[in-house]
Amino acid sequence: MLQSQKILNSSPQILPPTPSPKIHPLVQNFPTSRSLPSPKQTCNLSRRELTLRGNSSLLLLWGSLVLEPFNLSRARADELPNADKNEQEQNCANKDPTKRVFLDISIDGKSAGRIVIGLYGDSAPAGAARFSSLVSGTAGISYRRKEFIKIMPNYVQHGGVRSYGVDAELARRSGSNLEIERLMEEWKTNNERCPGTKNLAGTVGIIVRDPSKPPPKIKLVARQGKLEIDQEEVGKDPNGTEFVIATKDSPELDASSLVVGRVLEGMEVAEKIGEVKTVQENTGSPYFRVAKLIGDKRAVVAERGFNRPYSKVLVTNCGLME
Repeated sequence: MLQSQKILNSSPQILPPTPSPKIHPLVQNFPTSRSLPSPKQTCNLSRRELTLRGNSSLLLLWGSLVLEPFNLSRARADELPNADKNEQEQNCANKDPTKRVFLDISIDGKSAGRIVIGLYGDSAPAGAARFSSLVSGTAGISYRRKEFIKIMPNYVQHGGVRSYGVDAELARRSGSNLEIERLMEEWKTNNERCPGTKNLAGTVGIIVRDPSKPPPKIKLVARQGKLEIDQEEVGKDPNGTEFVIATKDSPELDASSLVVGRVLEGMEVAEKIGEVKTVQENTGSPYFRVAKLIGDKRAVVAERGFNRPYSKVLVTNCGLME
């Protein structure tokens, strides 16, 4: 009885099974190991696509090698016109005067000094001859005792001589011609030959056209019982005697002025003229706009007076220099 009891005590005890830990559903769905991509997945291109892409890259490389000489020749061709253009602009800017003239200026009766001008007899022969004849008086009329009529921020303008009255009669007696056909042709030629701004600071030019002049009006006229189309000129063209001296670069003058020379001495006199007080412009006034729109002559007269100097600026003496 005792022995059986010892055997029972030495036999191992059977433990109850331990419950397995519970895993959270979020942790349970998390992948334990990252699967590496296979080589087939890394290269999804087929042999046909690889061949096409390789051929296209070879074609691009071959095309760049073939077109490179053409690009170089094209670049050289582009450089040649630029070089010719720079040389042409340099020739237009560097002109040698062939004749010298002078203008003695007075402001309100007081001497302001002398302006010496060099004329371009080679590049503008007609314009230089016209200016020289008016300065020397060989045309029967001259700039002597004539006024400056307009002073702008970039230039000053002389009124020239009149194409009617005493000036026109004196010009007719001396056989002078104040027509501007040759001056217009010369202006067109210089504009085509020399691009860019022609009326630079210190240049002297003759007014040969009015770009603000409206086109002629077309009207029907009865002549000998028949209706004919006629053109009525509005306003008058310049007579080719007014001149301007540019105190600063004035590209706005290129449409109306033929450059005939430049100031050699006395630029400070021209700048002194530019400092004279003038009549203020009133073109922004609504009354002026309406008056000009309906063709009121008072607006035209008022516009002529804009930028006129209050002081009397005269050419007291002028002539040729040896």
